[in-house]
Amino acid sequence: MAETPLQGQVSIVTGASQGIGRAVALRLAQLGSAVVVAARNQAGLEAVVHEIEQSGGRALAVRTDVRSPEAVAKLAAAALQSFGRIDILVNNAGIGHFGSPLHEMPPEAFAATMETNLGAVYLAIRAVAPHLIQRRCGHIINIASLAGHNPLPGGAAYAASKAALHGLSVSVAEELRGYGIRVSLVCPGSVDTDLSPDLVGGKDRGKMLRPDDIAHVVAMLATQTSQSFVSEVLIRPTLKP
Repeated sequence: MAETPLQGQVSIVTGASQGIGRAVALRLAQLGSAVVVAARNQAGLEAVVHEIEQSGGRALAVRTDVRSPEAVAKLAAAALQSFGRIDILVNNAGIGHFGSPLHEMPPEAFAATMETNLGAVYLAIRAVAPHLIQRRCGHIINIASLAGHNPLPGGAAYAASKAALHGLSVSVAEELRGYGIRVSLVCPGSVDTDLSPDLVGGKDRGKMLRPDDIAHVVAMLATQTSQSFVSEVLIRPTLKP
């Protein structure tokens, strides 16, 4: 029988229609959590829900533009209405604009990067934190990137958004720590997803991280003992791509 340490819990995963988000949603469902999957791709979300339900899990698809305060508020409300609680929030939705220096980046592309990679995390925390505070427990897991720690020529806005996400995460962690809420940051290196081709150029995709590698770390964070708090995890491929 599969272990179900998250039985009875409810998770929200953004950017869950593909890639890392999909892998995280499936892994949390395997661990017993009901999962609310959010993204703009309705067909992709429904496929994830079908896969979870086929395995005996519970899931709900909520088409969401994570940059919209109203849409994110409705996402949290849908989770509470359907499952009665929220325990885990995984902020995974993200975009990137790569291949050109910052001074050539269109202003609208810069704004979209910041709104999606940073602003959306603020909106999700704003929508979910009051419920977690009321229950005095919960876990917020933000998916960042090693790009937030290292130079990324041709991807300065992406790197800046992930560096800012680091600052947001560690500060919010201290704001919420007294309520029994943990805020963790996961920073992967190159992951073989649809985002990667523009980012990695000539790197060997066979040596890159897989979405399941990130899902494994999220599962570790979500199931750690109550007296422990892992604030940040850096993940690199075993072999350099």
